[in-house]
Order: sequence, then structure tokens, then C-alpha cells
Amino acid sequence: MAAYSTTLREHLRPQDAAVARDMRRHRRLPLSLAGRFMRADRNEFNCQLENISVGGAAVVSPHAPEVGERVIAYFDHLGGVEGVVARHTPDGFAFSFKVTEHKREKLAAQIMWLINRSDFPEEAGRLHERVGTRGRRTTLRVEDVIIDVELLDLSASGASLGTPARPPLGSFVVAGKTRAIVRRHHAQGIGVQFLTLQSPEALRDSFP
Repeated sequence: MAAYSTTLREHLRPQDAAVARDMRRHRRLPLSLAGRFMRADRNEFNCQLENISVGGAAVVSPHAPEVGERVIAYFDHLGGVEGVVARHTPDGFAFSFKVTEHKREKLAAQIMWLINRSDFPEEAGRLHERVGTRGRRTTLRVEDVIIDVELLDLSASGASLGTPARPPLGSFVVAGKTRAIVRRHHAQGIGVQFLTLQSPEALRDSFP
């Protein structure tokens, strides 16, 4: 049973544990994502994420807010984060996040997934044998909204769900009773990857 509780991070790369420790110390990790930020006067500008930790980020932009100014930044696959400009850099600025502990934990998981994307081929969520479940229904929780969806297929590592909803790639959801991350969109709905491998017993409990 212990093997089924192994986290995805343990499956990805052996150095992930060291990366996680670095993140807890707020060490910035290189990560390039397109984004936008809004200044205190509500004007918005394009930017490019350069590096990030759970405590803050540095972005590239020709528009640098004042040090101490509050900004809200939105990055592809990461969503929105609020913070305060800490300093200017030669090609942009760095800002410190002002987020709740819950948001910080969510950021840590998202950053780990984004950093490991290159090690996850499109088929990564399909490495385990999938069982066809077409016609069965389950639920999908996105934030605080619960959606009735079709369970198209299921494996120890993920599921395919039939739904018109398209949560952003990289967003966290609950499929049935199991926490997951949205890995792909397809014609009939979405593919999700569970945060931990599921035993047959856990799958039966989560998707009765």
C-alpha cells in the first residue's frame, strides 16, 4: 500500500526533495511564464516571469512600478498573485507575495508541477492502465463549485472526464473524492492527474 501513497514529486525526479527544501527557504527558481501585472492605479502591462519562489518573484518588463507599490500579477498556468514591489532589476522588478498560508502551499505545488513539466510528456497521465468507465457519473470540484461530469476512463494515476468545463491547465481540482491537477483539455472534456497514485480500494471509494 505504501507504493500507492507515493507522491508525484517522488516519481518525477530524485532531486525534487532538494528543490522542495530550497522552496521552503524561499530560494528563487528559474521559471519562464507569460503574464500581466496591474499597478495600484489599475493600469495593466505585459510581463514575463523570470524566477519565482513561494515568497516572491522577479519579472521582466519595461514598466517598473515604484518600490513599495502593491501589484497583482497573473501568469499562465499559475493564476493571480498579489504582492509588493521589493526592488527594481536591470530588466524589470521583483516583488514579494502577500498571500495566505493556504495560497502559499498551493503555489508551492503549482511551481513544482510547472518546473517538472519537461519531464512529464503529454502521455504522463496515461502511464498506468486505464479502465473504460463511459456512462458512469462523478463530480468535479473546481474551487467551491461542484460540477456533475461523466467519468470517461480511470487509472491509478488519473482520469478523463466528460464536461464542458475547462479549468485552466495546472489548476487544482477534486475529481470524485480525489485531489488532482488538470493536465490537458480534449474534445470531450479534461484529463486530470491525481496528486498521489491510487490503490484499487481508493479508486472504488473515490468513484463508487
